[in-house]
Amino acid sequence: MSIQLPDLQELTRAIKAWGRELGFADVRIADVDLAHAEEGLTAWLAAGHHGEMDYMASHGMKRARPAELVPGTVRAIVARMDYLPLQEGWRERELARQLEPGAAVVSMYARGRDYHKVLRNRLAQLAERVKGEIGEYGYRVFTDSAPVMELPLAEKAGLGWRGKHTLLLSRDAGSTFFIGEILVDLPLPVDAPTSSHCGACSNCIDLCPTQAILGPGRLDARRCISYLTIELKGSIPVELRGLIGNRIYGCDDCQLACPWNKFAQRATVPDFDERNGLGDASMLELFAWEEEEFNRRMEGSPIRRIGHERWLRNLAVGLGNAAQGRRGDPLIVAALQARATHPSALVREHVEWALLQHAS
Repeated sequence: MSIQLPDLQELTRAIKAWGRELGFADVRIADVDLAHAEEGLTAWLAAGHHGEMDYMASHGMKRARPAELVPGTVRAIVARMDYLPLQEGWRERELARQLEPGAAVVSMYARGRDYHKVLRNRLAQLAERVKGEIGEYGYRVFTDSAPVMELPLAEKAGLGWRGKHTLLLSRDAGSTFFIGEILVDLPLPVDAPTSSHCGACSNCIDLCPTQAILGPGRLDARRCISYLTIELKGSIPVELRGLIGNRIYGCDDCQLACPWNKFAQRATVPDFDERNGLGDASMLELFAWEEEEFNRRMEGSPIRRIGHERWLRNLAVGLGNAAQGRRGDPLIVAALQARATHPSALVREHVEWALLQHAS
């Protein structure tokens, strides 16, 4: 590029300002040397901790080499967007719902519009704004949608540090945010990374329901409730079903346990407003949805990608676990029995298990 460094500094300031106008809470710049992350990625894959997420291994080390993925890349514009529809006492409310046997607990990030679409659209607008300022340049937009190690890039950019649960943490916003990137061929001045501020705290490790966090920064996805209810396509291991409780899509426990989330920020865009009453829904209500209703209600939601079959699988497990407080509840038993002859063997298996919990 022919742009001179002083111009690049001014352009960087403008990019950050434009990003804020588009709803991003923070925008920073990182170089794309992720060699330090390759060893950890290799070890994680070798241990099989990615489970059925074959896409994590399918691109080799290209995931840690953005310049191989998009030739010419020298920088990443990394942006943060808060998603929490914040209410006072939100953590206490979320924890209380986990103790309600009939409540359907959906991860907070998934109650609104699909973040992939929201961030990708706004990052694309930001990239176009840059083009309007300087003319043609090389770029590509990502939001959890390509083989890019987003969290190490965000760390390098200074958006936060990796918590012991492996999520990104910010002193200003906790962990309730999404990140996305624009890989560019512009040698923009980079931001400095921040240091870790977890200290001796181990709340996330101690309070993980399935003990999926093996140690600081070590996650076995195969035990993670988010993996089990979203990524896993087949049968949920019997030994883990009882630990899932009433979490029917994703899990926020490590975030609820984290002291830094007292600084969580309210979403600034309406896209993440709660839809379909997912913050207050009952499992019986959601279990009654037929496939057409599920697809219609989940249009534009990240939940739709798991499909109606896995939706029923997850709810059957939750309704089985409701036996801990409502054993033999006639409404729950009748709802499960109504699905006992479902065309899907996957659904039937989990319904049968759930009915056994109410019979024992």
